Amino acid sequence: MKVNKRGIAAAGAIAIVSTLTLAGCSTGGAGDDAAESDSGSGSTLTVWVDAERVDALQAAADSYEEKTGVAVELVGKSVDDLKDDFIQQVPTGKGPDVVMGAHDWLGELSTNGVVAPLELGDSAADYLPVALQAATYEGTVYMLPYAVENIAVLRNADLVPTAPTSFDDMVSKGTFVVEQGTEGNPYHLYPFQTASGAPVFGTDDSGSYDAADLQLGSEGGFAFADWLAAQGTAGTLNTDIDGEIAKQQFLDGTAAFWLTGPWNVGAATDAGINVAIDPVPSPTGETASPFAGVKGFFVSSESKNKVAANDFLVNYLGTEEVQLELFEAGNILPALTAAADTAASDPIIAGFQAVGADAVPMPAIPAMGAVWEFWGVAEAAIINGSDPTTTWQKLVDDVTAAIK
Repeated sequence: MKVNKRGIAAAGAIAIVSTLTLAGCSTGGAGDDAAESDSGSGSTLTVWVDAERVDALQAAADSYEEKTGVAVELVGKSVDDLKDDFIQQVPTGKGPDVVMGAHDWLGELSTNGVVAPLELGDSAADYLPVALQAATYEGTVYMLPYAVENIAVLRNADLVPTAPTSFDDMVSKGTFVVEQGTEGNPYHLYPFQTASGAPVFGTDDSGSYDAADLQLGSEGGFAFADWLAAQGTAGTLNTDIDGEIAKQQFLDGTAAFWLTGPWNVGAATDAGINVAIDPVPSPTGETASPFAGVKGFFVSSESKNKVAANDFLVNYLGTEEVQLELFEAGNILPALTAAADTAASDPIIAGFQAVGADAVPMPAIPAMGAVWEFWGVAEAAIINGSDPTTTWQKLVDDVTAAIK
């Protein structure tokens, strides 16, 4: 896989920014009417980012200004405020040119008309397939991906030296814990649902999720409901196990297996656990595909600097060097394949990358909100003894009604 270093060379980038003009280029954000044009020198790109990622992006911002004359102002913000502030400010013309965010914002951002399409060009082939899929909404790319995150099984290799071959094999070798809680946690159980042949939604010809094709009510969905009931009866799944309890049982050696994400690896290694990363073992023999969450950058639909913004994202933030800087800041698998392969020299990262190869993007379509509203509660009820068929059918009916 080729490494995308086009932006560091920047000769072509300068030509693009110099020859393509968009009226009213901002000197401080998307809506500064006192601006000149999207023509390079004298212009400013305003980029909102997670405050913890500013340092990782500063070198790329400085390099871009040096090569093109376009300044990049990095504004660190709380990750909790990024999306709502962006949606509110873009229509006023006072928002940024670029914002950092998560791919599952796309449905809301698109519905509100606040993001512009992104031209990846030949560099599209440089990204992990799941990252590119997540960056695409209704057949159009809107996001420059930089990180991919998914769950996997953390195994205490001192207690169980070899990876299990199936779900039943795992349970026979040691205690398995997964975060649930009283309202359930379908995010963590989704690999078992996909292994049963029941994705949430089908996809259309472009590969995008289709809200009209709800797959929860398929034969596989009801088979998964029966499996949930069996695990509840056996005690393998327990709604009394929340995130903290699951963590503690793995850290103290009570549990040999913990289904969780990379955000919990540090706690395990700090506790002296010899951690191995395994695929999610399938209860059916079919692939158990977890959700992937992809992080990236969006261009404002109201930016007066769209050409420069696209250039900065694709040719600077889309380089192996910058994606590895972001990896060092967050320890999340890079979205650029070359950077991901480099980061995977760490066996923990390599383990998550291997599991992520079977991951699917979390649906970003607005209809997913209706699924989340009812999904976990139904699963928790089944685990706690409710009839799986009638409970799952009610879930399907409730989601269908909410989507309509």
